Amino acid sequence: MSGKADPRQPGDGSTSTRTRLDRGRGALGPALELVHTGRAPTRAVLTAELGVTRATAGAVAAELEALGLIRVDARPGAAAGSQGRPSHRLAVAEDGPVALAAQVHADGFRAALVGLGGRIVATAPGCEVVDADPAKVLASVVTAGAELLRETGRRCVGAGLAVPSAVAEPEGLALNPLHLAWPAGAPVRDIFAEQVRAAGLDGPAFAANDVNLAALAEHRHGAGRGARDLLCVATGHRGVGGALVLDGRLHRGSSGLALEVGHLTVHPEGRPCHCGSRGCLDVETDPLAFLTAAGREPGPEVSLLQQSIDLIRHHYDDPGVRAATETLIDRLGLGLAGLVNILNPDRIILGGLHRTLLDADPGRLRAVVADRSLWGQSGGVPILACTLDHNSLVGAAELAWQPVLDDPLGALTEQR
Repeated sequence: MSGKADPRQPGDGSTSTRTRLDRGRGALGPALELVHTGRAPTRAVLTAELGVTRATAGAVAAELEALGLIRVDARPGAAAGSQGRPSHRLAVAEDGPVALAAQVHADGFRAALVGLGGRIVATAPGCEVVDADPAKVLASVVTAGAELLRETGRRCVGAGLAVPSAVAEPEGLALNPLHLAWPAGAPVRDIFAEQVRAAGLDGPAFAANDVNLAALAEHRHGAGRGARDLLCVATGHRGVGGALVLDGRLHRGSSGLALEVGHLTVHPEGRPCHCGSRGCLDVETDPLAFLTAAGREPGPEVSLLQQSIDLIRHHYDDPGVRAATETLIDRLGLGLAGLVNILNPDRIILGGLHRTLLDADPGRLRAVVADRSLWGQSGGVPILACTLDHNSLVGAAELAWQPVLDDPLGALTEQR
């Protein structure tokens, strides 16, 4: 670390400074995560959260600023009516490093640059055609991201990929990319890493399920912030996914395959599912299910997700649209109630079309969950809409940022 001794502190100068800096090295990662997630807006809060002295917190903040990760405002100005000297304000560096985030879904793919704090710095125009060869798709999305890096001149700490499939660990295999034409078991993480290296980009590369990453992003920066046991259920362009964050960490299961909620049965006599069952959440509450229930023929102009959202937002007074909305809400509520009984989360967040269903009739959805779940009847579980735009992209970036959050000095030094 490059911090300097605080002249206000007692001691013999160099020895006390060295002691503070040695202690501070271990606090760099926790301190950066506190600023990254907005939980330490001032140095005073950082000091309290880390449980260190004010001098150590100051040295830690100074080192993170020297690394180009945060900004320290030493003259923030006192709030009206406040007494005493105001604490230095802390914020992520707006011109700092970024992670390359990529997302592939049934209706296309997109690349973005995401800084600390979950802030999207730049996005490339999305592509609406997904080739059956994952290597071609991932080469295209990495090329788009590399162009963004050249245009912005930003330093890259790593890359993360969100895919609409369970991703088995430790191999990084996309086991069931059902709504893509990719082969089952495609080694997406290795392919993605190879394309990242071929583009000459710095940092490690990661891949994970898109809803897992949406949940991670929402927990750190959105509607899930502050929850201890957070359940996320979402339907994007096709199918339904779920994720669980426990004590701040994404629950992946023994091999990365936890929370395949799309295959809960919510309508025993319903539509055949890709898994071989019938009436699963995956085929009863996704955009295609909604358009079918509403008696609308999907069009080619925009994605199924956008068509469904537009129908609910702009044509909810149409009896067919309202009836379809209520049907999907009831079936979604049944699925959520079963999950509440098993997991007992302290908060549920909904994304994609499910967020729009909640907005359309929040009382109906919450009533179904409360009526069908033991824990719901005992007091209710808050059900909220996801708040981040492109949360799977932000979550993909979180994968790339994690090594920096774990060890800022080591991670950035290794890339130099």
